[in-house]
Formats: sequence, structure tokens, C-alpha cells
Amino acid sequence: MDRYKVKMFPQAYRDLDKIYEQIALKSNYADEALALVKRIEDAILSLENYPFRGAERKQGFYAYKGYRQLFVSGYIIVYEVFEQEKVAAVVTVKFSGSEF
Repeated sequence: MDRYKVKMFPQAYRDLDKIYEQIALKSNYADEALALVKRIEDAILSLENYPFRGAERKQGFYAYKGYRQLFVSGYIIVYEVFEQEKVAAVVTVKFSGSEF
């Protein structure tokens, strides 16, 4: 089985920081915020072995453009797989209730 390299766009890093800040700083649940970000990061890293595990995105800005999505604890990881280069590129991570 081929391993894929996982890359993250700068927006995805900012999204993870924002998720942590919203939970930890505004509600004083730093441990829970860290655990949530860890679950999201673990799902992102799992793309090394299973890049096609997420469904094709069929709504919002990234719909029907080849992007895939994973759901983790109320958040959506949007990514694109470049099969020839063996790269899974994470574009953004958003709360599943947000409009995007």
C-alpha cells in the first residue's frame, strides 16, 4: 500500500488554532480543546494511509470540485488528494454547522 504525504494549507493551520482558542480561551476548557485538536490532527494524519476514506464534498464552496471531507467531533476536514504525486492536501477545518 502506498503512503501519501499529508500537507496542510496555511488556512488549515489557522483553523486548528482558532478551534483551540474558541474552546480553551473563551470557555476555560483547555484540556478538552487540546484533546479535540489532537483528534482532528490524528484524523488528518490518517490520510497518509487512507487518503480516499473521506466522501466527496457535495455541498458548499468545495462541492463537486474533487475535494473530500472527513467528519471529526462536529468538525469537517476538507482536503484534496493528488494521486499521481501521492499527496493529501488539507485545505480547511470548519465547524460542521458553519456555512462554507
